[in-house]
Amino acid sequence: MLGRKPTKLKIIPLGGLNEIGKNMTAIEYKDEIVVIDSGLSFPEDEMLGIDIVIPDISYLIKNKEKIKGFVITHGHEDHIGALPYVLKKINVPVYGTRLTLGLVELKLKEHKIANVHLQRVNHGESIKLGIFSIEFIRSCHSIPDACAIAIHTPMGIVFHTGDFKIDYTPIDDQFIDLHKIAELGQKGVLVMLADSTNAERRGSTMSEKNVGATFENIFRNTDKRIIVATFSSNVHRVQQIMEAAQKYNRKVVVSGRSMVNVVGVAVDLGILTIPDNLIIDIDEMDQYNDGQIVIITTGSQGEPMAALSRMASSDHKKLEIRQGDLVVFSSSPIPGNEKGISRVINQLFEKGADVIYESLAEVHVSGHACQEELKLMHRLVKPKFFIPVHGEYRHLRKHANLAEDLGMNREDIFIVNNGTIVEFTKDNAKVGGTVPAGRVLVDGLGVGDVGNIVLRDRKHLAEDGLMVVVVTISKETGKIAAGPDIISRGFVYVRESEVLMVEAKEVVKNALLICESQNAREWSTLKSSIRDGLKDFLYEKTKRRPMILPVIMEV
Repeated sequence: MLGRKPTKLKIIPLGGLNEIGKNMTAIEYKDEIVVIDSGLSFPEDEMLGIDIVIPDISYLIKNKEKIKGFVITHGHEDHIGALPYVLKKINVPVYGTRLTLGLVELKLKEHKIANVHLQRVNHGESIKLGIFSIEFIRSCHSIPDACAIAIHTPMGIVFHTGDFKIDYTPIDDQFIDLHKIAELGQKGVLVMLADSTNAERRGSTMSEKNVGATFENIFRNTDKRIIVATFSSNVHRVQQIMEAAQKYNRKVVVSGRSMVNVVGVAVDLGILTIPDNLIIDIDEMDQYNDGQIVIITTGSQGEPMAALSRMASSDHKKLEIRQGDLVVFSSSPIPGNEKGISRVINQLFEKGADVIYESLAEVHVSGHACQEELKLMHRLVKPKFFIPVHGEYRHLRKHANLAEDLGMNREDIFIVNNGTIVEFTKDNAKVGGTVPAGRVLVDGLGVGDVGNIVLRDRKHLAEDGLMVVVVTISKETGKIAAGPDIISRGFVYVRESEVLMVEAKEVVKNALLICESQNAREWSTLKSSIRDGLKDFLYEKTKRRPMILPVIMEV
C-alpha cells in the first residue's frame, strides 16, 4: 500500500467550454468512464467548406475499454450531433429519455449505423453503470424530455444541470423536479456542472406560454398566409402553432426535412398531439385560400439550404413567397448567424412579405436559465465545488461571479478549458493536467482529414486565387522544350491581363535559364526558382500573393 496514490474522481470536459456547442464531458473513476452528451457545433466563418465540428475524442478512443456508456441530457444537436461519428469508433450503450433517443435513432439511421444499444430511461429512474449510479431528473428546456443528471460516485454526487430553465407554466405541464434537486442538495453534492448560456442576463427567462399568446394575437389579426420559421427540435413551439392554427381554422403544412422528421418522431411518441386532418400535404395547399394556411418550416437561422432560405431566394420547388405573406422568425440568432438571418429577412421584404422577428414581438423565448434561475439552482444544490459549463469564456466568468456572490469561495470554482482534468477527493479538488481536446472538422464524408494546413490553403485560395505554371523541359539538355503556359483561377481574368501574363512568362523563363546556367536540374530547385521569381514579380505588379503551383514535365 505504501506509495500508492489515492484514487480520485476525474471530470474531463472534452467540449462545451469557451464555446457554444459540441458539449461532451467524461466522468472517470478508477477504470470506469461515463460520458455525458456528445454534441456538435457549426463552423465559424473562416472554416471554409466545413460542414460541422465535433469534439476530439482521442482520449476516449485510447480508453474505450473503460467506457460504460453515453448519458444524454436532451436531444439538441449540440448534445447528440456527434454521436454518429463517435459511435463508429466507440460502440457503447447510449442512455436517454424517449424523445432524446427517438432523435438519436433518426440520426443513426441517416448515417446507416446499426447495432447500437439505445436504452430508454424515464425521468426519476436510476441506472447502474459499473461503479456509477446515474439518476435522470426531469428538467425544463426548449425541447421536451430534457434531463439533469446526478451521478453517484464513491467520492460523492456529481450534479450536471444539462441545459435548463425554470418554467413555472410549461406547455406539457412537466415541471422541473426542484424537489428532487433540493433533496440531492440536502444529501450533499460534491460538484455541480451548470449551464452558463444566459449567465449574463438578469432576471428570469419568460415562460414558453408567452409565445403561445403572441401567436394567438398574430393569427387573430391577419387573413394572410402565415409562415413560421423555428427550430425543428422546439416541439412545444410547434405544438402551440398547431393549436393556434386549429383555433383559427387554418391547415398546417410542415416544410423542411428536419422539421418533417422531428414532427414524425414526436407524434409517434405521443409528445406532439395533432388534431385529425389539421396537417395537409404541400401539394394540397392550392385547394385553400391564403388565410386558411400556416406553413411551419426550418430556416430560422438563415441556413442557405434550409426551406425558408430557398423560398426567399426563389429556389424552393413547391413554395414561393407571395405579396402579403406574414413570415414569423420564432427563434433568436445563434451567435455568428446574424448576417445570414439579416440577408433572408431582406429578401423576404423585397418579395413583398411582412416579417416579424424577435425584436418586434415576443415570438421566441430562450430555453436557458437567466441569473435568478441560476441563483435558485445554486441555493438548492449547495455544491462543495462548481464548474460552470456550456458557454463562452465571458458566460463562464459571469456564472463564476454569480456563485461567488452567493457565498462560494473562489478557490472552489473551476473555470477550465476543454481537455482540463479536474480531480476530486471527498474534501479537495484541483486541476490535474490535461488530455487532448480540440476540434475535429467534418467535411462531406471526411472526418478529421481537413486540418489547419488545408484550411490555411483554402483561405489563401479564397483570398488571393491560384496560378498554375506548366513548363516542359528536355530530359537530355535541360532546356525549355515547351511553355511556359500560365493558368489563372481567382487571381486575374487572363483575357484582360495579357500584358501581365506575357511578362510573367518571361519571369519564369529567366528563372529557368538561371537554373540551367548553374546546372541545377532537380525538380524541387526548379519549382522553387519559378515560385520565388513569380511571387516577387506578381506582388510588385498587383500587391497580391496568389498560390503558385509550378508543374514541370520532361520529354
